[in-house]
Amino acid sequence: MKFAFIIDPIADLDPGHDTSVALMEAAQLRGHEVWITTIEALSVAEGKAWASLQPVRLNPVSLVDGIWQIPQPWYCLNHTGATSPAAPIPMPLETMDAVWMRTDPPVTIPYLYATYLLDYIDPAKTLVINQPQGIRAANEKMYGLRFKTAMPTTIVSRDKATIRQFVEQQGAAVLKPLGGKAGEGILFLTPDDRNFNSLVEISTHQGKVPVIVQQYLPDAKLGDKRIILLNGEPIGAVNRIPTGQEFRGNMAVGGRVAVTEITDREYEICAAIAPTLRQDGLYFVGIDVIGGYLTEVNVTSPTGIREIDRLTGSQVAHRVIEWVEQQRGSV
Repeated sequence: MKFAFIIDPIADLDPGHDTSVALMEAAQLRGHEVWITTIEALSVAEGKAWASLQPVRLNPVSLVDGIWQIPQPWYCLNHTGATSPAAPIPMPLETMDAVWMRTDPPVTIPYLYATYLLDYIDPAKTLVINQPQGIRAANEKMYGLRFKTAMPTTIVSRDKATIRQFVEQQGAAVLKPLGGKAGEGILFLTPDDRNFNSLVEISTHQGKVPVIVQQYLPDAKLGDKRIILLNGEPIGAVNRIPTGQEFRGNMAVGGRVAVTEITDREYEICAAIAPTLRQDGLYFVGIDVIGGYLTEVNVTSPTGIREIDRLTGSQVAHRVIEWVEQQRGSV
């Protein structure tokens, strides 16, 4: 089989952390061809989605004493393993068995346009993960509002007075930009903060852009759990625990990762959202759960596989690729 991964520039990826690299490695180890491209290299011609694709060969990482060992070089842009990179080859994306949309957020206008281009992949020939219409439908901060019993008390607003009233009612709250990632721009708010007005003004761009504001969950200090879902089924989890004076548990801001179990409540949340995820073509998803509440649904380039595998010895990426093989076998 042939797999195409739409990613950020490969030289910028961290092979010891990045889930895209883990998925590419698993695909290669299972005997598939791996190709890469970026959203800048996408186009539509003759009614089909095209991309300039480069073949890539990975030198897989290995786990030694709980640390990923990264070979150098860890990739070469050639299936033969040659040091000289192969030139990008324009081809219709429908010549691939599966296309992975794994460009990191934020979902900017160019990102949005890329999803429109991916609409022109023939679904009878190629599986797209995740489906472009699903990505457009699922703002990662707001998508969870569809599942009221799973979410903490939440509002979305750009109005400072409304936000203040909410924070006063809750006693404390967490404000998030709707287009943020990796913990960027997340604020802890209390009504007596002397910077309250300024923080809200900056976050809303002087009332022009809405933000999401959620009830603060004290269990956040115990960790922000990332659960990986495959076609709606949970297949692994890792807990991300804030360190030092930081209230955010995101790995990108220094959160410590730890082994964890999926609780009965979390299984209930997964079961509640699974039908909607499947309906929207959101096959590979990472949800965030704090204290038994769903806080985010990550659909663009959810990560966490490397950490789960390192802590538990599992092979989550192989399980994902095996599922894709089964889907393609049924087409």
